[in-house]
This record gives sequence, C-alpha cells and structure tokens, in this order.
Amino acid sequence: MTDFAVLPDPYRVEPIAGTLDSTVVLPGSKSLTNRALIVAALADGTSTLTGVGLSDDTEAMIGALEALGIQTEVDGTTVTVHGRGGALDVPASELDANQSGTSARFLLPMLAIAGSGTLTGHEQMRGRPMGDLTKALRGLGATVESDVLPIPVSSGVTGREVSIGAEVSSQFISALLLSAPAFRDGLDLTLVGTPVSQPYIDMTISVMAAFGATVDVSEGRIQVAAGGYEAQTYAIEPDASTATYPLAAAAIVGGRITVVGLGSMSLQGDAEFATRVLEPMGASVFVDNDSIEVRGSGILDPLSVDLGDMSDTAPTFAAVAAKASGTSSVTGIGFIRTTKESDRVQASVDELDRLGVSSSVDSDGFTVSGGPHQTTAVDTYEDHRMAMGLALVGLTDAPVDINDPGCVAKTFPGYWDMLATLRAEARPAPLVLAIDGPAGSGKSTVAKLISLVLRLPHLDTGAMYRAVTYAVLQAGVHLDDHAAVTAAAESATIVVGPSSVVIDGVDVTTAIREPDVTAAVSTVAAIPGVRVVLAESQREWARKRGAAVLEGRDIGTAVFPDATLKIYLDASVDERARRRASETGDEDLEAMKIAIAERDRLDMTRETDPLTVADGAVVIDTTSLDIDGVVEAIANEWPSRQ
Repeated sequence: MTDFAVLPDPYRVEPIAGTLDSTVVLPGSKSLTNRALIVAALADGTSTLTGVGLSDDTEAMIGALEALGIQTEVDGTTVTVHGRGGALDVPASELDANQSGTSARFLLPMLAIAGSGTLTGHEQMRGRPMGDLTKALRGLGATVESDVLPIPVSSGVTGREVSIGAEVSSQFISALLLSAPAFRDGLDLTLVGTPVSQPYIDMTISVMAAFGATVDVSEGRIQVAAGGYEAQTYAIEPDASTATYPLAAAAIVGGRITVVGLGSMSLQGDAEFATRVLEPMGASVFVDNDSIEVRGSGILDPLSVDLGDMSDTAPTFAAVAAKASGTSSVTGIGFIRTTKESDRVQASVDELDRLGVSSSVDSDGFTVSGGPHQTTAVDTYEDHRMAMGLALVGLTDAPVDINDPGCVAKTFPGYWDMLATLRAEARPAPLVLAIDGPAGSGKSTVAKLISLVLRLPHLDTGAMYRAVTYAVLQAGVHLDDHAAVTAAAESATIVVGPSSVVIDGVDVTTAIREPDVTAAVSTVAAIPGVRVVLAESQREWARKRGAAVLEGRDIGTAVFPDATLKIYLDASVDERARRRASETGDEDLEAMKIAIAERDRLDMTRETDPLTVADGAVVIDTTSLDIDGVVEAIANEWPSRQ
C-alpha cells in the first residue's frame, strides 16, 4: 500500500509504454459498505461483512458507530458488527463524519434514534447541503437544530409520514430509509420530484431487504415497516465507481483490463459505465455475472451522454472525453456542483483547460473537445475522484502532475499502487493470433468466431486489401501503374470494423465484395508498395490493442513472423469452390474452381510475400471439418502459447 507520508506532492503520472493487460481486484464498494454498516448496527445480533472497502470514509463510519455503542472488529476486509436492535447510546462527544458524505447523511437519523447528540465533520463537509434531510427529520418529530454541520439533535423521531425533495441528493432518501425499520412506526416517505441517482436508492433498498426489512415501493412513495433488521453475513461487492478508472485506462491507453467480482448482477448503477460510455466510444466490453472486461485501442470516438444516475463517474468521463477525437458532452449532473466534495463540473473544466484541453461548463454538465494535453500540475480540490480521474489523462501522450495525491485515501488508498501495477504488467508487444490460408479455406469465418471465443479484437486484413482495390478502381488508376496504386493505398483512410468497412468516411462494406473488386484484388495485393503500406497499418492496429486475431495470406510469414500463434487453414480446391459459390450464389461451380485455382497461383507465386505455410504454424485442413471443430482446435492451442 502506498506510504502517503513519503508520496511526492505533486505526484507525476507518466504515460504507459505498450498496452495494458491486467486483471484487477478492487476494494469493496464504499457505498455498499456504509449502507451495510448502518443496517448491521441496527440489526438484532452479530453480522459479518466481507469484502469491506476500508478507506477514510468507512473508517469514519465505523468510528461513529462505536461512539453510538456498536462494537465492531476489523480483520482485513472483514468487519464484524455487534448490532443492538436499534438501542443506540447517546455519544459522549460529537460524531465526526470527517469528509464522508454518506457517513454524514446516514448518521444523522441514527442520532435521532439515539435521542440526542451532535454530528460534525471536516470543514469541506460543512459547506455541503443537509437541509432536505434535516427538514424531513423535523417533519418526523425530531428536534434538529441546524441545517449545516455541525448539527445538534435533541429528540428523536415520533412520526411516520413525511415528504422529501428527490432532486438534490439520493443520499437524503437513503439516510431515512436505512434507519426507518428502527423508527417506532416505520416510515411512509413521499418523494417530491424525480430522484437523482435512482440506482443508489435501489441499492439501499436491496441492502435493507437482505437484512430482513420490509420495503414497499410505489410511484413516488416508499413505505418501510417497523420491526428492525436481522443479523446477516453479507458480502460487499467491489466498488463500481472505482472500477471506472482501470476500465477507462484500457480505453485510453489500449489493451485489456478485467475487473473481477463486479458484473451484470451488480447492485451499483456505476457498473454500467463500461457499456454506456466506453463501449459507445469505441472500446470492446464484455460483461459476465462477476466480471467486466474492457479492451481498448486508445482511439476514442466522442460521445454525448446523460450521467445523472451515475454522477460519481463524471471525472472519469472528463478524462476519457479529453482523449477522444472530437467533442463530447455530459448532461444530467448539474446537481453535483453543490452535493459532492467539490464542484466537479467547474473543477473538471478548469483543470482540463489547465492541461490545454478545451472545455466549457454547460447548464447541466460540461463539454470537452478532445485532443493533446500539456504537462502541468492540476489541482484536486481535496476531492478523491478529481485526483483519480485527472490521473488517467497522464497515462498517454504526456505526463500529468497531481497535486495532493493523498486525497485518494478517502475511498481508494491503493489507487497509486494499482496504476503502478498496470504499468508493470503492460505488454511491450501485442499478442497475435495469425491465421493464414488460401481463398475459401474458412479464414474469415474462423477468425471472427475465434475472436469472440478468446475475446480478442479481430482485423479482417483481406477486407483491407479489398478496400484498397476498391479505392484504386474508383480512382481509375491503372493496375499496372504500381506507383499510382501504392499512392492510392497510402492516401486512403481505411477503417475496418467488426461489421463494416469505411474508406474516407464512406461505408463500402458491400461494395468491396463486388465481382470487379474480387477480380482485381490479387493483382493489387501483389504490388510490393501496397503490401508494405498495409502491413504497417496491420501492425499498428494490433499494437494499439495489445492483442488481436488477424487473418490473411502473409500474417504469420511477413506481417507478424513472431506471432504468438500461427495457424494455416487449408482445404481442397473443390471444397473451397463450393463454399465460395454458396457465398456468392454463383451456379457455375467449374468456373469457380478455375477462379480459385488461379487465385492460388497468383497468391503463391507473387514476388513479394507469397502465400506459404509460416514456420511453426499449425496446419488445419478444413475440408471435412465443421467450423466449430476448427475453432475449438485453435482455442485449445491458444492458452499454451501466451
């Protein structure tokens, strides 16, 4: 763990050489931990919380609960809580929430249960809103003597029905709900307005239900029965807000990051950041029940997105948007300007501007025009999420200096250690699965399927050659003019995606399969200059992704002679002709055989990088094999080659 006493301030974040390739284990969710601590404290009996994320925020909560008479034991990431069925002591001194917003909001109703006491916190917390919560507690009969910290409470809850504004902070709603089973008559809560961060309210109700509370939710109304909680053993899942940093790093730097213990079954709304932000910006995302994996290329498309229900991810979005090629914007987060550790909207804009990245504050969020950044020191406003988010910018292109790096201890003391591990595990060269073979041997089909099985990016290099051929034909360049054809290859901007091919911004996915392109592609592909241009494009494509499946006729011999695994697919001319005829709908099978044989002759006899079996390649004859059998054979070879 980082020794904050010797951590340099500012802390320099350097660009990572190579691409990322790490599996990350993160601390438990702070949001879930503090909810579970409150519920366990109010439960009747001893509860065991596992996977707890220990940080300044959770330590503040544990300390406050002990001041309320709740005995706890901490053993690594396991916390044992001896609940007292809602019987809380009047604290002998002020309860200190430190800088923890969840602690401050969740503890105030606990003081009302205790009967009296004063809640205080760090100076930063004293400027954050509490008024909606204090007003609601007064509506329930409690005597609450201030609307900002420090807040004295001198009598408890006597009522059941109250309304609360839902558009400022979901933490106010969660605070009332968590303590409600210990109120004499439970709670009948009316929500005024549309709740912000609804997933956090859902998370609260889920934790309550896990400990035996009865909660009834209807439109604009939540009713909680009195009767307390039952002690449980409860597992805390990894923190989804924290997961956005390593996952975003994969998208920014390139490569793979897998976060384990967090997946499609997560209680946390922020777990959707990968699918709602990183995937639309160009990363590949795989979500299982208990893992989220992001594979990026460092090439990011701009995005406009509403993050109102996952507002803690705004600083992460700012960093990703700063490295995107275009203008991105976020909306729905205006409320965080006054409810978080800092004004994260203005702060994000100010620090990106300091880095030389153009950005602006909008009415309900901010806009960022991605591009290069300069090396400078950025302020973090005593805000852990600003520090962790801004650090991501420094992982590529140019260093970034982070002022007050120790503020990350609020929720993730191991953040700098995690970045160091990502750097240490980065790959200097990509993993490459090279699939070569003649036309019709099944390369394209197999490559697409094996890329899905192995979760590797796939590049159809044949489509690249077809795209160049199409561009040459459209330009009217004579195929004998090798210099002109090579120049066309150099000037064309070709983007081969999972299901599309684009040349200079025009979708040519269907056009490159037309007969005139098929007839000319071998001639174009044989031109040395074209092969040099496209081979380097293929190498760069794989380098940016850190791992890839590439198919063609010279991938294992010329493009990646040191490929991780080389496969050579073959099949009889008769079988390949049958497949190609089935693809094209051509009924003249004999003519197709002749065409296939001629294509083989051209590919195998061309002067530059002819089609041949690469040294060390695994040869698979697909004539009598089904596709699944071929894919399985390759998948079985792959793990032993990494």
